[in-house]
Order: sequence, then C-alpha cells, then structure tokens
Amino acid sequence: MSTNPLAGRPAPTELLVDVPKLVTAYYTEVPDTAIPGQEILFGTSGHRGSAFKKSFNESHILAIVQAVCDCRKRRGIDGPLFLGVDTHALSVPAQASALAVLAANGVVSMLAQNDEYTPTPAVSHAIVSHNRGRTAGLADGIVVNCEAIVRDMVDEEGVQPSLLHLCHNGIDTSAFHPGPTVRKAPLESAELVVGVVCGLRPEKRLDLLIDAFAKIAAPGRKLVFVGSGTERQVLVDQCERLGLTPHCYFEPTTSAVAEWIHSMDVFVLPSRTEGLSNSLMEAMACGRAVIASDAGGNPELVTDGSTGLLFPSGNADALAAALSRLVENVELRSELGARAAELIREKFSLAHAARRMAAIYLARLEASRK
Repeated sequence: MSTNPLAGRPAPTELLVDVPKLVTAYYTEVPDTAIPGQEILFGTSGHRGSAFKKSFNESHILAIVQAVCDCRKRRGIDGPLFLGVDTHALSVPAQASALAVLAANGVVSMLAQNDEYTPTPAVSHAIVSHNRGRTAGLADGIVVNCEAIVRDMVDEEGVQPSLLHLCHNGIDTSAFHPGPTVRKAPLESAELVVGVVCGLRPEKRLDLLIDAFAKIAAPGRKLVFVGSGTERQVLVDQCERLGLTPHCYFEPTTSAVAEWIHSMDVFVLPSRTEGLSNSLMEAMACGRAVIASDAGGNPELVTDGSTGLLFPSGNADALAAALSRLVENVELRSELGARAAELIREKFSLAHAARRMAAIYLARLEASRK
C-alpha cells in the first residue's frame, strides 16, 4: 500500500470534524425516542451514531449505564466494574457521564491509570490481574463475543477457560431484515453493487477489496465504501491509480446503515483480523450475499457455500474469484442471502443475545451462592 500523501502534513480542514461542536452537541442535543435512530437502546454504538444526529448523546449513556446499575442491584452484583475508553472523539465525555452515574449508584469502578486508552484486551488483562491472589471481591468472568477470541485468550494470553463466557453479538432484526434492493441516489445507475460498511482502517484490508474488484470491474458495476477513517485518502488514491474512480463511491459514517446495505448486491469483509463483525451480521440479516475473509470470528458466521463465501485472509486472487462467482450467478446470491438471513434471525437476534447474557449472569450468581 502506498504512503498517504498527507503523511507528515497537517490534515486539510475539510477532512476534520469540529470536535468542540461535537462535544457540545453530545451534551446539549436531546434525542426523541419517538424517532427511529434516536432511541435510547442498550448497546447504542458510537460507530453507528453521531451527536449531531442525536443518535449518540449523553442521554443514551446515562440511560444505558443506569440500566446496568439497576441490573447489578437486582442481581446482587457488588464487584468492581471495569470501564474502558477508546479513541472515539466522544469517548472521554461518555466516560465522564458513565462515571457520574456509577458513582451516584455506589458502584466501584476500575479505570486505566493516567487516562490511558483501553482496548478490549487491556480490560481483559485488568480483570485477570484483579482476580489473581484474591479469594473475595473477584471479577467473575470475561464475556467475549466469538470463539476465536476465546482461543486467542486461552492460547496466547494464558487466561483460564473457566473465566471466559461466550455471548455472540445480537442484531436488531426489526431494523436489519431482508428486503428489495433499493439503490441510494449515488448508485441509482448501477447494475450491480459490491460494498462494505466498516471503519476505513488498515486492518480491514480494503486495499485488497479494491485490487480484487479491479479484476471484475465492468460498466454498470460499482464499489461502495460506507464509513470513515484514516485510510480514506489512501483508498481514493488506489482507486484512481487503478482507473476505478468512476466505479467507486465513498459514503462517510452514517446511521442509515440498513439503507446502504440494501443498496448492495454483494457485501465483502476482507479484514485481516476480526472479532464478531456487526456489519457482517447486519448484511447477512438483510439477506445480502456476503464474502468474508477467514479471519477471527468470520467463519462462525459464514459457512462457505451455505451462508456466504469465505476466502483465505490476504489472498486477493481468491477474493476476486469469489466476487466473480457471485457477480455472474444471481441465483447463488439469492440462495446465500436467504440462508444468511435465516441464520441471523434464528441464532443471532437481540433476543437470543439477551437470553445468553442473562444465562451467564444467572449461572455466576448461582455459583456464588454455593
């Protein structure tokens, strides 16, 4: 991948988010629960929402954290709560909001020293470290969202298997469900659309997708990227270098994820590393034909030839072959999409995830009484 031409230079103003205004909107804008997309839901994600659009605001955080506190109280959970913060522009304000609720409820909270950012593995290590040498006040377990992470934590981090609890992500199937292909305005003229919804980051290997698409590009075929991130300009330059600019469209991060997925015929996730991808699950729930690398938790969702197609991570030729197979076979796309939607509906719904999480809590509570 070529060096970004902006490397070592100040970013152009037009590429920057006005962070002070974003933070102000986080505190001042109040969502209307009667409007879809502004509802206060457990699990509201900053990757799906924006303070400017009233889909990620303080009201969401206050409600979610209070729900956690209420659950702890009902279940008699009195151990510490580990709270991490990532590099999202609103993570620090959201952490402050969460801490205010936790403190008001008397919940002991564990944070990284010196306001350090805390990726998920760091939180897991903190829980394991907290448990060492203790006989009381233990953190009871670590909930992970795919079997691939379980294997990594046991094999590479030395975590005891008994401490790990698997709970797959749940998808809102009332928002993400099969439906007709309806192109968004920038794609209206396309005969076939290949796309992805994700952060534009190196580990997503979107350069691989561009290289593979170049091998099947033809008039009427479009490649769409829905999401924002540091690799955007690098990817734009790659498209231009390969003569694909007329075929490619970049849509910044949006809350209208389902609408963009329904604009696609084939959804591709070429990541070199993954947990259990929400965007892949959402595309499957919408009945799209999906192609995914065999990285991380992807094979837990995609059974090759049944609920989608898998290719060896990093193999552009294999990805191109999978693309060619689906581009030329409308019937196969339909069959894969139908089975994918059925899988998500039956095993990966929000209700299924809630039941699994409840079972984990109840099992731990039962164990603590013995």
